[in-house]
Amino acid sequence: MSRPDAAGIPPAISAGVRLVSIHIYPMKAARAVDLAESLVEPWGLAGDRRWLLVDEDGRFVSQREEPSLARVVVTRGPETINVSATGVPGRQITIPADGAQLLKVTVWRSTVLAAAAEPEGDAWFSAYLGRPVRLVYLDDPTRRPVDPEYGRDGDVVSFADGYPLLLTSTASLAELGRWLTEDGAQPVPMTRFRPNAVVTGAPPWAEDRWRRIRIGAVEFRVVKPCGRCVVTTTDQITGEVGSQPLKMLGRRRRFGKQLVFGQNMIPDGPGLIRAGDPVEVIETA
Repeated sequence: MSRPDAAGIPPAISAGVRLVSIHIYPMKAARAVDLAESLVEPWGLAGDRRWLLVDEDGRFVSQREEPSLARVVVTRGPETINVSATGVPGRQITIPADGAQLLKVTVWRSTVLAAAAEPEGDAWFSAYLGRPVRLVYLDDPTRRPVDPEYGRDGDVVSFADGYPLLLTSTASLAELGRWLTEDGAQPVPMTRFRPNAVVTGAPPWAEDRWRRIRIGAVEFRVVKPCGRCVVTTTDQITGEVGSQPLKMLGRRRRFGKQLVFGQNMIPDGPGLIRAGDPVEVIETA
């Protein structure tokens, strides 16, 4: 996919750009957990998207077909996760111990082995969704490589759609909100885009031109714009589905066949990032 045309946008200036918030999603498709700081690992932020629901064929289940997963809160504890949803009794689920059954699961074009969770996890989510599903844990996140078209040998990713981190910008969200307001629609919150790292202090869409950045002491390659899907129309608190902002992205942010908001990133090494860290733009297009 080609990069968005950033003609007319001056090269990003690092001064004043900073990381404003950090988010992980312990289970793919469930609600975000907001953090003040996070360890960056080769496959993404620590604890991000290591859990996954799959159907009877081992194919991943997401909010695309099950928007009610937006209401599910997953939190981590020592060797356990806790799952809950409004009106549904919560459950503690044990992280698979050594020797857990390995299942072959599919996320988009990737097929990878993952550890089966304890049966109570399958039971809770099957009852919640009203259909049989299984809960799995990516016990070895080095098993899944990123798309070689955009990554390097050795680049790996957890159960995220394709890349270790997703970056978005508050200025770009504000510009999208202005477009929606002018069209008589309500602006949408950043939660719709399910980012890991949100930056502030850059001009709208400046991130389209970024190729390498440093957050705190950690360097990242900005490898690919993020093509958006129907999940952006799902309220991340209620699970209700609308039509925006996808319709507006189709009008104003269509590049090739994709509707773009945010940028996918690959870390060049481990480290710690904190909300408030300066963001240095090292290389631009």
